[in-house]
Amino acid sequence: MESDFRFTDRMRRSEVRFGVRLTPRGGADRVDGVDAEGMLQARVSAPPVGGAANAAMIRLLADELNVARSAVRLVAGATGRHKLVVVEGISPEEIAARWPGLKL
Repeated sequence: MESDFRFTDRMRRSEVRFGVRLTPRGGADRVDGVDAEGMLQARVSAPPVGGAANAAMIRLLADELNVARSAVRLVAGATGRHKLVVVEGISPEEIAARWPGLKL
C-alpha cells in the first residue's frame, strides 16, 4: 500500500497548470506563442460547438508536449476562450523551455 501512495504523490508533483487563450475556427491547429500576460496563445480549426474546439486543443497540446492525450486535462473555462489546463507527467522546467514566458 505504501508504494501506491508514493506513486500518487509523485504524480501530483508532476502536474503543471497554465492558462491558454484559445481561438476556435482559427484556420489551423497551432500554438502561436505566449502573450505579455504569460498565457499560451493557441488556435484550432474546430468550431466551438459540442466541445470540438476543446478536444482539438487537448490533442494539440498533447502533441506539442509529446505526452499522452489523457495527460492533458481542461479544468476550467470549457465554454470561454480563456482555459485552465493541467498536464501530468511533465516537469514545469520542460514546459518553460518549450514556451518561455509562460506563467505556470
